[in-house]
Amino acid sequence: MNLVYRFSIVASFLGLWITSLLPESFELIFGFILIFSFGMIHGSNDIMIVNALNMPKKSKPFKVLLTYLLVVSLAVLVFYILPSVALGLFVLFSAYHFGEQHWNTNIKSWSNPLKRLFFFSYGLLVLFLIFNFNIESVKKIVIDITGVAIENFYAQHTIIGAVTILITLTGIHAIKQKIDLKSILKELVSLLVLIVIFKSSTLIWGFCIYFILWHSIPSLLDQITFIYGDFKKKNIMKYTMEALPYWIVSLIGITALYLFFKDDKHFYSLFFAFIAAVTFPHAFVMLKMFSKQSQNKKSTTV
Repeated sequence: MNLVYRFSIVASFLGLWITSLLPESFELIFGFILIFSFGMIHGSNDIMIVNALNMPKKSKPFKVLLTYLLVVSLAVLVFYILPSVALGLFVLFSAYHFGEQHWNTNIKSWSNPLKRLFFFSYGLLVLFLIFNFNIESVKKIVIDITGVAIENFYAQHTIIGAVTILITLTGIHAIKQKIDLKSILKELVSLLVLIVIFKSSTLIWGFCIYFILWHSIPSLLDQITFIYGDFKKKNIMKYTMEALPYWIVSLIGITALYLFFKDDKHFYSLFFAFIAAVTFPHAFVMLKMFSKQSQNKKSTTV
């Protein structure tokens, strides 16, 4: 994971350097290419994870696929009927999911309620840092999705609240020696890097750098290890090939969504709506995966 961490930092600054050389139009195209490749693949194999969770009893592929598509379709429908509610849920689900992926390894020994509060607070901090540095772009997307103009997102208030919770929980567990100083310093460096990236980038590019380098790639590593037992080249290829059909279905889905709503909604809005629709089942599946990993670790230490 240290190699992934170093790669994320170097690649983040490389991404920042790219923004200083290339026009914004190319930046957006490249950002969407990365999101539709690495980003979408990391969330495409939920059905494989469900099968791994149910081992040795294998789930019925058609039943699992139908359930998954039903949940995604329901999320898209909620975005169409109750866009404000759906957008709020997307932020809440994403915040927890991002925090869980980023911190799960470092705070395994914490009690579940405090651990979940920490996950949520960290993810909320990251999201509202992105919002805070791109507030006008966020306002445009929100009004395009919901039809409601929100003048104040209280981004700075949310950031202060999240930081307060994170510092308090980290301090308590540092005293109890349930988190080491090295992890704290490493994550402070990570946050400083992300702040520089978010402040210097557009909304899409800043989100892309975080979503791909700091979330999707570490998530892919965890998923491959969970499904196949280790992270080897043959397992990476196997994962990619098995994810391919679901990835193609996802691309067809976003294309169909765009063609259906292109006269009513801006592409950015449709893009975030689709990402949100896929996030709901994915966040739940990953929650179950991390819980299973924790249970397996406890059983092996008993």
